[in-house]
Amino acid sequence: MTGARTAGSLIENGTGVFELSNRVLAGTLALGMLGALAWAQAGPGKTMTEPANASQPGQVTMAQQAIPDAPKPQTKLPNLGSVTPGQGTTSSSTNDETPSTGTSTTPTAFVPGTALPPSNVSEAVEEQTTTYDTPTGDAAKAATIRAGVNVVTVPFTVKDSKGNLVAGLQSRDIQVYENGVMQRITRFTTDAVPLSVALVIDQSMTFDNMERLNDSLGAVQGAFTPYDEISLFRYNNGPNMVTDFTGAQSARLTSAIEISKGSGREPLMAGSLSGPMTQTTVINNMNVDPNTASQRGSSGIVLNPPKEVHTLNDAILAAAKALSNRPSGRRRVIYVISDGKEYGSKAKTKDVIKYLQTNQIEVDGTLVGDSSLPVIGFLDRLHLPLTMSDNILPQYYNATGGNFDSEFRTGGIEKSFAKIAAEVRNRYTVDFNTHLPMYDEKYRKLEVKVMRPDLTVLAKQGYYPTPQPTRPQPAATPKPRPATAP
Repeated sequence: MTGARTAGSLIENGTGVFELSNRVLAGTLALGMLGALAWAQAGPGKTMTEPANASQPGQVTMAQQAIPDAPKPQTKLPNLGSVTPGQGTTSSSTNDETPSTGTSTTPTAFVPGTALPPSNVSEAVEEQTTTYDTPTGDAAKAATIRAGVNVVTVPFTVKDSKGNLVAGLQSRDIQVYENGVMQRITRFTTDAVPLSVALVIDQSMTFDNMERLNDSLGAVQGAFTPYDEISLFRYNNGPNMVTDFTGAQSARLTSAIEISKGSGREPLMAGSLSGPMTQTTVINNMNVDPNTASQRGSSGIVLNPPKEVHTLNDAILAAAKALSNRPSGRRRVIYVISDGKEYGSKAKTKDVIKYLQTNQIEVDGTLVGDSSLPVIGFLDRLHLPLTMSDNILPQYYNATGGNFDSEFRTGGIEKSFAKIAAEVRNRYTVDFNTHLPMYDEKYRKLEVKVMRPDLTVLAKQGYYPTPQPTRPQPAATPKPRPATAP
């Protein structure tokens, strides 16, 4: 038993000695590695101080290791005086480690960050700049692309049997025909658009009708919005522009309306003509006293009434010419305030209508005077055979898709301004692409149908095609050609 305990003690003591020797060896290796690290950080040629409490000579602690110096700022910048923007330097910098010598033209390599490239390197890069050939002659003509415009815009209004506007229609409810062929609608809108309005005021009416018109003209501006523009024309023996296009709410238009208020004409009464009432001695349709005849030496009754001049055609044509230059994004409207009488104009009605249909201009207005009365107005529009037409405005309305309101009293005339202006602004509008040539100048019939019963459509009856101004498209970018050696 004693031998066994002795052997166990030796084994335990041996194990402890072995573990102790391992710890001592590990500590020695750690101190050696720290010393080598401190020596490496101190660098060659430098000494390391020994601590006062070092147990052995040459032992160094980590707190006393030498700290390397911080990098020093550069005191000399590269030579930038010879640098030309976009071309580099013209001579090698003084910091070049391998400056070029001799007369060799071979580009000299340079070290990045030490100097700018020499001049011959920048010249070599500049020679490789991409250049383009500018098309000339036939090539320039071929680079311009021209395209025709074949879009036809048709504004229209829909009313019911009582004359009220019909709202809420969709594109599926509308059909458009050109020369009897149904077209595919490419755009359908009910959006309000700004107006370019040429206001035409008749001053050739009698003084009583003119007085009612003058009292109602103050309500014209209230029918339009600040986004609209208005020019004003008046006519009696000929058209006259009072003001060019200006804002609908401007003070300039207010002054122009005041200027356009005329006095009117005296009505023809019995006795103002050279008829029976102008003579005092007429028996059996014969003048028994030649001294009382309207024409000396005449023995009969001479009827020679003066001719009244109403140049309505010339006034509409002058307004249409002013509207033809307005932007296409605005709706072009001629608003006529007249009794519709026409006599003495140089322009014919059919020629003026053709000009209106060619330039996409519609005619709207307020019919005043005797023509606005129910019976007389109906007979004027009916145009009985062998009678003179006293009202030509329905021909303009029907041909251009416009509308008019007949009013005799001052209050009705004032309300008609806002009523017609609202209809013009909020029309339905459809677009389609015509497949007919746009340059044949032939008249094309138009018809707009609504797929609902008992509705009336107000639209222009046709149009004359006009070539739209084409804008040259930008030429295609030419391909770059390789640079040639100088």
